[in-house]
Amino acid sequence: MNDNVERNAAGRKVTQVAVGVLVKPDGRYLLAQRPAGKPYEGYWEFPGGKLEAGESVEAALARELHEELGIDVEASHLWHTLEHDYPHAYVRLFFCKVTQWSGEPHGREGQAFVWQTLPADVEPLLPATIPVLEWLAAEKN
Repeated sequence: MNDNVERNAAGRKVTQVAVGVLVKPDGRYLLAQRPAGKPYEGYWEFPGGKLEAGESVEAALARELHEELGIDVEASHLWHTLEHDYPHAYVRLFFCKVTQWSGEPHGREGQAFVWQTLPADVEPLLPATIPVLEWLAAEKN
């Protein structure tokens, strides 16, 4: 398997994903609903997307949030990294806390989104979203 693709211990391709945890000063955070036709259609998640070849996490995050929500990231930092094994993909998720952006988020791909407070009141939640809510809750305490 010398295809220059990173694989996990089980031989599955590792898909790297930049994820934005947009947090307003009052503590509300943004969740987006996965659009029709994608795996886990209708599930709620933090927005983001796959890193392209040679792209940094920060560049991927800025590109994805602009494509999906029409915003420009002004301040963010890598917050947590998590690996999750979904049936359709093994992912390494780089969760970045986004604290400043310009523009008002809107669903450029037709996806719904909501500003939430803890605990989240939308469901179903994408499985890898649940630890993020726990991290946000731990920061409040």
